[in-house]
Amino acid sequence: MKMIAAVIKHFKLDDVRKALTEIGVQGMTVIEVKGFGRQKGHMEVYRGVEYEVKFLPKIKLEVAVSDELADKVINTIAEAAKSGESGEIGDGKIFVYDLQNTIRIRTGERGEEAV
Repeated sequence: MKMIAAVIKHFKLDDVRKALTEIGVQGMTVIEVKGFGRQKGHMEVYRGVEYEVKFLPKIKLEVAVSDELADKVINTIAEAAKSGESGEIGDGKIFVYDLQNTIRIRTGERGEEAV
């Protein structure tokens, strides 16, 4: 099993959620986060004073999937989260972790049955 975590732009969440649902993903966790990468933040003006925003608001999406579905999920997230044809700086990152076990609390199911 794999845990796939993606950090994406806020406005791409619905596109990614819809695309993942269409390929059979049944659940996900969504977390509002802040961070920066190559974007290095941006400048904003508040009451006439310019200041630098170093941490940008993003969405972190986590999905636990079987090994067989992992590549399809990764490709789906990458395509749905991309801005335009060639993408833009700040479109996000996808991280893939090995998932040793999963337990459904309600039933006690373990492994892929719990996902």
